[in-house]
Amino acid sequence: MKKISFLTGTRADFGKIYPIIHLLSKNKFNIELIVTGMHLLKIYGYTINEIYKKLSNIKIIPLYNQDGNFNSRMDLILSNTINQLSYYLNESNPDLFVVHGDRPETLAGSISASFNNILVGHIEGGEVSGTIDESIRHAVSKLAHIHFVSNKESEKRLIQMGENKKSIFKIGSGEVDIIKNSLPDIKEVKKYYNINFEQYAILIFHPVTTEFNKIKNQVKEVLRAVKLSKQNYVIINSNNDFGSAIIMDELKTLELEKNFLCFPSIRFEFFLTLLKEAKFILGNSSSGVREAPVFGTPTINIGSRQNNRSKNPSINNVSIKSSKILDAIQKVKSRNRPIKGFGNGNTAEKFFKILNNENVWKISRQKKFNDII
Repeated sequence: MKKISFLTGTRADFGKIYPIIHLLSKNKFNIELIVTGMHLLKIYGYTINEIYKKLSNIKIIPLYNQDGNFNSRMDLILSNTINQLSYYLNESNPDLFVVHGDRPETLAGSISASFNNILVGHIEGGEVSGTIDESIRHAVSKLAHIHFVSNKESEKRLIQMGENKKSIFKIGSGEVDIIKNSLPDIKEVKKYYNINFEQYAILIFHPVTTEFNKIKNQVKEVLRAVKLSKQNYVIINSNNDFGSAIIMDELKTLELEKNFLCFPSIRFEFFLTLLKEAKFILGNSSSGVREAPVFGTPTINIGSRQNNRSKNPSINNVSIKSSKILDAIQKVKSRNRPIKGFGNGNTAEKFFKILNNENVWKISRQKKFNDII
């Protein structure tokens, strides 16, 4: 029985890898999940408790890498995670270590596993954005041995980066599995979170670490625009990147405003239902460029964080100026045509099928650069 370790550090990546873990755990694989990052911080709702409920049948390993500080520097998060993973992987020694996306924990996991001569699988490599996240994602891809990509475009980019085409597998994206198969009803979601808005938009604004000195002014511009718009907003706390404390402080000014509801975190499948029914999503979250277009929900994408991630017409890219943001809000369309391109809801099944191919387990741990001829 092959042993597979997964790593999760955020609410978003857990939502995407959950269908895969759930399916593998019911079959012939020994699955363990290392939980770290935002999941273990009280300010984000200590979401490891949700993980325990959803995956009660597998081994879950908490890994505290931030000592309760939700605003740690990303390099310290990286080093702390590497330090703790090194000890654990030396004991656990899985056959495959799976990471997702572009977080500091993702890079730490790929470094620790590859240095311990463990096969590394990377989900959602080959994608682009516009900040340090993109550099992290590509660095992970160069360390990973097996690539589970969302679409053909991502495969092409990995080949450009010198990755072996035989080690790249198109599986779609895990959130589509949930969208297609198990979304809760909007009435259930509103009741659970006590949301009494009939209509609402979603606001998620993350810090861009390379623009740290601008963050305070940026969030003030965003909040000035949403206040002037007179709309109802469901607001979800930013991630735990350096600079998030600045955003959190500004969001506290909305606590007495009746048309704003702020949440530390929302269950991924519940969030998807809220996104599906929202008038639009505003901010710089990947949800605006990945999940929202799948529903046809309009996106107002602010600033540089998701630059180049998607050019779908449902996405309106604007600068971080209150006048530009307000203008975009006032002109937003009601709905857009849903897009395809991230799979058909069978990502977990494809992942499972790939791991049942004996040749996958023979992929060399000694990587070579493959020139494009």
